[in-house]
Amino acid sequence: MKILLYLFSAAFVLVGSCSQTKHSVKIEKLKENIKIEDSSLVIKYANTITAKEHNKIIYEFASKEFLGREAGEIGQHKAADYIKDFYIKNEIKSPLDNNQYLQFIEKDFFEGIIKNDSENVLAFIEGKEHPEEVIIISAHLDHLGVENNEIYYGADDNGSGTSALLQIAQAFKAAETDGYKPKRSILFLHVTAEENGLYGSRFYVKNPVFTLENTICDLNIDMIGRVDAIHKDNKNYLYLIGSDRLSTELHYISERVNNKYYNINLDYTYNDENDRSRFYYRSDHYNFAKNNIPVIFYFNGTHEDYHLPTDTPDKIDYDLLTLRSKLIFATAWQLANQDDRLVVDKAEL
Repeated sequence: MKILLYLFSAAFVLVGSCSQTKHSVKIEKLKENIKIEDSSLVIKYANTITAKEHNKIIYEFASKEFLGREAGEIGQHKAADYIKDFYIKNEIKSPLDNNQYLQFIEKDFFEGIIKNDSENVLAFIEGKEHPEEVIIISAHLDHLGVENNEIYYGADDNGSGTSALLQIAQAFKAAETDGYKPKRSILFLHVTAEENGLYGSRFYVKNPVFTLENTICDLNIDMIGRVDAIHKDNKNYLYLIGSDRLSTELHYISERVNNKYYNINLDYTYNDENDRSRFYYRSDHYNFAKNNIPVIFYFNGTHEDYHLPTDTPDKIDYDLLTLRSKLIFATAWQLANQDDRLVVDKAEL
């Protein structure tokens, strides 16, 4: 009996070892097959993203004029118009009919949480080879508004993500103007009512401009302009959440791009499925992930001014925001321009 148990255990260990070896070989092959696209062009156009422009945008976007950008309120509508005007000025088109940039959401959609209509803002650059396939880069435009006569400015949350998205769009537009259109389309998606329950992204997923089947991934930017307490002595970091949840390839592309260009410390602490903070479920990427669309959530973590009126533009680290924005641009460029469509190997049934 002991001999049989020994033989069974040995066989089990051998099978497990072989399986692990096959998995390791598969991963190494996947890594080897990732070909970095157009590195000189990536650097050239990433360098159009500047700290000076971030400073200008965030001081405007997180100003008194926008009254904290509470979804459905006048400040949020002004913020949406600011974003729309930015795209018009930079000649970046909308994918909506009649080149209308605002995707209107009636108040009934918000289930009584928001009392007025609101809107997402959409712009895009059409792909030259696979225009029906789309890379989405998203950021929420709303914040908490005014409470007790205090404005919640939301410079980091999410002025930083908004500014990053606008400059990334500018960079892709500069490349297009020079004759370097992406192979796949890129949608720049500014969503409303994130703070109230991810309603803007939920509305887009229910009313997509590009079919969800042809949505390759969502790169979601929400708070990337500050440093949390954990990293106060080493600010060259960025939390990535969700990169491996649905696509093994997306995770390794993300790491390969970072290693090639920027060497930021990618921190996966909050990607742990047992993370008590549950950040994976708390920003707009999650509405895409629920539909088996691979995502990466870029995040600097919370800080002492999180969801307070003191989240102001003077506290943003503009050089760090610029570096992080360049990484996201480079990742989007890779996904939009590699030969093969991103593989989804962990879809949930």
